[in-house]
Amino acid sequence: MRHDMNDIVGSHDLLMVTLDTLRYDVAAELAASGETPTLTRHLPDGRWERRHTPGSFTYAAHAAMLAGFLPTPASPGRHPRLFAGTFPGSETTTDGTWTFDAADLPSGLATAGYHTVCVGGVGFFNKLTPLGSALPSLFAESHWAREFGVTEPKSLPNQIDRVAEIMARLPADRRLFMLVNVASLHQPNWFYLDGATPSDGDTRASHAAALRHIDAHIDRLFSLMRRPCFVIVCSDHGTAYGEDGHTGHRIGHEVVWTVPYGEFVLS
Repeated sequence: MRHDMNDIVGSHDLLMVTLDTLRYDVAAELAASGETPTLTRHLPDGRWERRHTPGSFTYAAHAAMLAGFLPTPASPGRHPRLFAGTFPGSETTTDGTWTFDAADLPSGLATAGYHTVCVGGVGFFNKLTPLGSALPSLFAESHWAREFGVTEPKSLPNQIDRVAEIMARLPADRRLFMLVNVASLHQPNWFYLDGATPSDGDTRASHAAALRHIDAHIDRLFSLMRRPCFVIVCSDHGTAYGEDGHTGHRIGHEVVWTVPYGEFVLS
């Protein structure tokens, strides 16, 4: 379903959930096997859309997405964008695209009356360094704590606790744009496999276990959102676990560039 964002913006809250480092192949396999029932229930037709990320690591991908360049459908063609900054000659800005006269999406939405909030997970959101402050600085309100980070097995439940606090004090008449960057899939993720130890290391199997963990908790995040709420759930990039000798990301490999994407309305 193609959403007309000119109807959505102003009438809906907006939630973007980036499942940091989630691979498309793992996400699609777990959806098909019924192992992620919460996400599958919300996704159109119960399936992830196969897309290509605009960046091979967190900072690059989020900088692009927060300028309106969401992951692009993997099929050939000119694919209309949901959001676009105003600039001449854009071939992917259509009648259904919400355009903004700003350098980034949070600033554009702020001018449309939205309160913009970021709840970060990985280090590019930690506000401990100038670089770690760059993405959070795009938002009117930003949050990060060590218990939201990559080394904390309960990072997502902790983030959702913070979201609950934010929602409790949000003025009823103020629209919301919220980004939640979920760190659970990012290495280290070995601790999501039962019986695993640090010496086992991170694997494709522990990556899948981390996604099952996310699925067990994410419905609480959705339940906290006010209705109607337009939701984007996607990965910023994938990661390699030994494919063709590669480990990690920030490389030009298929498992890094191909990401799962979904959008839907909570009503």
